[in-house]
Amino acid sequence: MSWISALADLQQRGEPCVLVTIIEERGSTPRNAGSKMVVTAERLFETIGGGHLEFKAMEIARQMLEERTLETRLERFSLGASLGQCCGGATVLLFEPMGQPQAHIAVFGAGHVGRALVPLLASLPCKVRWIDSRESEFPATVPAGVDKVVNEDVIDEIAAMPKGSYFIVMTHDHQLDLELTAEILKRNDFAYFGLIGSKTKRVKFEHRLRTRGFAAETVQRMRCPMGIGEVKGKLPAEIAISIAGEVVATYNANFGQEVKKGDTVARLTPSSRREQA
Repeated sequence: MSWISALADLQQRGEPCVLVTIIEERGSTPRNAGSKMVVTAERLFETIGGGHLEFKAMEIARQMLEERTLETRLERFSLGASLGQCCGGATVLLFEPMGQPQAHIAVFGAGHVGRALVPLLASLPCKVRWIDSRESEFPATVPAGVDKVVNEDVIDEIAAMPKGSYFIVMTHDHQLDLELTAEILKRNDFAYFGLIGSKTKRVKFEHRLRTRGFAAETVQRMRCPMGIGEVKGKLPAEIAISIAGEVVATYNANFGQEVKKGDTVARLTPSSRREQA
């Protein structure tokens, strides 16, 4: 498969990759400037000349994928003894992350609001896991790029999410909401945690969580009611738009930054993006 076909296929399936391009060549090199290679966590498409140069480029690209970096990277290589290649020239490689989601989101609950929210999240640069114990609640067709998870013990799915994930809890059972909340707060390494419900529900949950020993500052990280307050309405679509807007605000506020405990939604876009606009 050509690199451009591979990129299109990976984008369609929502699989992150890194595009590696030779942007400069000096002296004798195995391939010319403009040559490209696509690297995923498990596969390679096309080549930049093989040998240790390609192995090193693959290693760097997969490290970028593991770290979920969104920044491009330039690296210069001398094709001599240090790389085990005898070309004697030099080359500069550009590494461009592609399709890396800005947010890994777990949505618990396939009810009316969940069915309105998940298609919105699927259209954003996010990787979504949609979780419920009830197979019958999911629509016949799940949006592309969304992983449908049917699990009798949905709480087990919390541990499967990476550090810095987004958690949205909106199940059919208040007690299940509480158990999910406790497990998510126990991790306390999330970028965002929203719980559907009223201010009254929040007060009740705060009391129950304090009796379980959770610190007040930890409980304060829970967004309940969740969503952008200015977006009013009780229709599933209105609630979903409000929540999706808050998700966008959160990942834009933290764009290119390490997620730290205690971060809040401070602005719609960071200053670096506003300056470029």
